[in-house]
Amino acid sequence: MAAKEELYAKVTPRRQRQIRPSTVKHGSTLDVLLSMGFPKTRALKALVSTGGKNVQAACDWLFSHVDDPFLDDPLPREYVLYLRPSGPLLQQLSNFWQQSRLSCGKNKAHNIFPHITLCQFFMCADGKVEALSDALQTTVAKWKGRIPMPLPLELYTSSSFIGLFVDEQLAEVLKSFAADFATEAAAKADVHVEPHKKQLHVTLAYHFQASHLPILEKLAKSMDVSSGCDWLAVLFSRDIRFANHETLQVIYPYAPQNDDELELVVGDFIFMSLVEQTTASEGWVYGTSLGTGLSGLLPENYVNRADESDTWVVHGSHSILNCTSPTNSGSAVGGLLSDGQLSDSLLDSLVEPYSLGGLCPPMQVMKPTNQTSLSRMRMFVCRHGERMDVVFGKHWITQCFDSKGRYIRSNLNMPSSLPTRIGGQRDYDKDCPITVFGSTQARLVGEALLESHTKIDFVYCSPSLRCVQTAQNILQGLQQDGKTKIRVEPGLFEWTKWVSGTSLPIWIPPAELVAANLSVDTTYRPHIPISKLAVSESYDTYISRSFQVTREILSECKNQGNTVLIVAHASSLEACTRQIQGLSPQNSKDFVQVVRKIPYLGFCACEEMGETGVWQLVDPPILPLTHGPNHSFNWREMLMQD
Repeated sequence: MAAKEELYAKVTPRRQRQIRPSTVKHGSTLDVLLSMGFPKTRALKALVSTGGKNVQAACDWLFSHVDDPFLDDPLPREYVLYLRPSGPLLQQLSNFWQQSRLSCGKNKAHNIFPHITLCQFFMCADGKVEALSDALQTTVAKWKGRIPMPLPLELYTSSSFIGLFVDEQLAEVLKSFAADFATEAAAKADVHVEPHKKQLHVTLAYHFQASHLPILEKLAKSMDVSSGCDWLAVLFSRDIRFANHETLQVIYPYAPQNDDELELVVGDFIFMSLVEQTTASEGWVYGTSLGTGLSGLLPENYVNRADESDTWVVHGSHSILNCTSPTNSGSAVGGLLSDGQLSDSLLDSLVEPYSLGGLCPPMQVMKPTNQTSLSRMRMFVCRHGERMDVVFGKHWITQCFDSKGRYIRSNLNMPSSLPTRIGGQRDYDKDCPITVFGSTQARLVGEALLESHTKIDFVYCSPSLRCVQTAQNILQGLQQDGKTKIRVEPGLFEWTKWVSGTSLPIWIPPAELVAANLSVDTTYRPHIPISKLAVSESYDTYISRSFQVTREILSECKNQGNTVLIVAHASSLEACTRQIQGLSPQNSKDFVQVVRKIPYLGFCACEEMGETGVWQLVDPPILPLTHGPNHSFNWREMLMQD
């Protein structure tokens, strides 16, 4: 940093400079980095990894990658030229992206934003990237006014693909544009670019389940593809080492506990190869950080799946409608990325109002707009709140009960009291309560439902105490406690294979729950009584049980109320909603992977499609709840020194 301070100390304040002719040239960004003492290969790698023309972004990248084992690897990045829509057409496509993802889940098209591919991926040496950007700018200027607008798009569907195809005559014009770029790129940057020879199109969906075709086709036909659009020629790059990796994004910070673990910073991206997971323990994955280049093990539930294009870098963006760059800079670089994040100016011009990787925007609070939507039957499913045994360990009972069986609170996050159980405190071993924070989580959800003007007509929950307590606190937040009774349904209990030992938990009977001031309906008769549950049931049995009880609950409530809330387990969000959508169950392995990612108070919503008996996932009426871990603190151990 001393070299940097010395460099800027020599710069005369701008206001004191004399006016000189514009022929005076400033040093390039590369020159600045070299003058700071960075090796040329590293400086070039930093520039291409961050988009090109920002000294600060390049410096930050270099400092964060100081321990990157591949920092001096000469392997170049891969580049591609796309046409990207903007304006009203992008709004239409973004809505399709969002609705298709909510209705049918993620398909292969969601990995990359809407685009028309103009060439195949190609490699370019780091030292030639600025020339490559110049080649794009030169080509765009050459084609000024020669590309007719708007581009006619025609919808095409098949059993596994849906897309918008460009009119053949206009497609040939675009292919000529791509061919000219290839010629310029060869001359200026000494690279070989292969223009796209197949039919030009915007992919809407592919590699989806056959049962999803009617829904996707209906959504596609509802789009107005004649909407106004300014198409942008955008040059992207990606790290070729991670081209076939799964992209994850960090949602919680994590400090390594062992040498082979990776530090996690919220917002960073992780590249994960399935081949490298064979040695990872259950609940852990092995990956490489985009932010640091380091690799290691990380807890699986600290990351979420992201889209492949979230980590791509922009090296030039130009409108082909008016053939001017959307940025204020005269440089060929049309925007900047710092560790995968778009600059604000490029963000606004490319994907208004959504981000590059976020064409499925954050969930919005759903507000009733008409009586038709209000009269539809809805079902909410949510997981219980934070549980005691996870926070304080499986031996929490021995820490909290004295020799006479009296409960003693030893942490602020432990409830002040617990219901008395006929079998004594040992019954808590398989049927633990929620923490104080778990109660707070649930009340926050209830308050959010109240704020969204949502009224719950029926509440069903698993017999697990943590679920009953969660339901009670949601109703308190909703200001419906005492007014709406909780129906305890054993059929909603989780997959019994996950219960340790040879017996099921001994749950508190409804009458005793009422005695413990929990608002439980003692007159309710379960659809699947406890006697019908078996230890270590098969996966198929669990899925069938969940589907059966969900259908019977919905049938029971039909014509008596519009909204049903089910409070159960992480697995319930998948098991209680999948088959009522007309979808086949996932295999047990994929099912487990989904369940692992569902947090406390994970919340989803389903809505019946008219009177068809078929349901679809929709936006919940509340925002998601996110919080970070808070580890135990012992002031004696931490602060008292010998």
